[in-house]
Amino acid sequence: MAGEALSGPDRVAVLMMALGEEYAAELLKQFDPRELHRIGASMASLSSVGRDAVSTVVAEFNNELVNQNALVIDSRDFMKNVLTRALGRDKAKNVMDRILNEAGATGVEALKWMEAQAVAAGLRREHPQIIALVLSYLESAQAAEVLALLPETLRHDVLIRVATLDSVPTAAIGELNEVIEKQVMRNINAASSFKVGGPKRAAEILNAIDTGISTPLMDKIKGMDESLALRIEDLMVVFEHLLNADDRGIQNLLREVSSETLIVAMRGADETIREKILRNMSKRAAEMMRDDLESMGPVRLADVEAAQKDIMTIAKRMAEAGDLNLGSGGGGYV
Repeated sequence: MAGEALSGPDRVAVLMMALGEEYAAELLKQFDPRELHRIGASMASLSSVGRDAVSTVVAEFNNELVNQNALVIDSRDFMKNVLTRALGRDKAKNVMDRILNEAGATGVEALKWMEAQAVAAGLRREHPQIIALVLSYLESAQAAEVLALLPETLRHDVLIRVATLDSVPTAAIGELNEVIEKQVMRNINAASSFKVGGPKRAAEILNAIDTGISTPLMDKIKGMDESLALRIEDLMVVFEHLLNADDRGIQNLLREVSSETLIVAMRGADETIREKILRNMSKRAAEMMRDDLESMGPVRLADVEAAQKDIMTIAKRMAEAGDLNLGSGGGGYV
């Protein structure tokens, strides 16, 4: 695509991809929702941008980057990661869903952007051969999640069909996409529901208001339903909240956490949180932690969650003492 043919949002999208995820996420925070939507739509529609186009766009912002290489990357993965950094996982998913609908993602391509639960709900009534074809086109991790969510009586049949699939005629791929659009999507829509509340949403609201309001509210909830109150409290301080803490706060926290607990918690953390924590260690300690993470065997999810909860219990105590800022909107319960 030539630089001259790029629209304004397209040019911004190219620049974002040239800058990389970290800087792009920071820049996206400065746009209003309408601008963000237009830029995201451009990211979703761009696949390969030639060297000349990149050079033209980047030169408008910085002449030193005229020789930027061509961008031949998975722009949708880039968009997903950048929006998640800028908006958080839930908001990013909603924005991506709208963008991808407008960008024309259909058939198997549309399924690649859906939650495994939704895909499994859409496929469970289809012929095993259709399911096998779909799983063959999904990323391995997503396909594994979908397979695990299918009825047990279906799984072996589907997996055998996946294993024995060879080449698929182009016409069959077109027919598969038609089936997905006409039947699978209808099943997904019929099975889907819009969740508006729940303990997680209550925790988000409490995190966004002042402690003077949230603390009496939590006391009231404890008096009415202690189990519900504990679930809300657990969700008010989750491991992902460490992304909001400043470097000094992370360093203070690391002094209070045992290395054994930290490594188990890190085993189940996403790359962004891992890097934030490692960045706040000494070079030697960070290298040792990376080596340990690479060499350690499988860890039970329950152990990871317990370790993360232990760390966040310490983080909550430190936040209440003013030694750690977890970045909740209005000072919140934590």
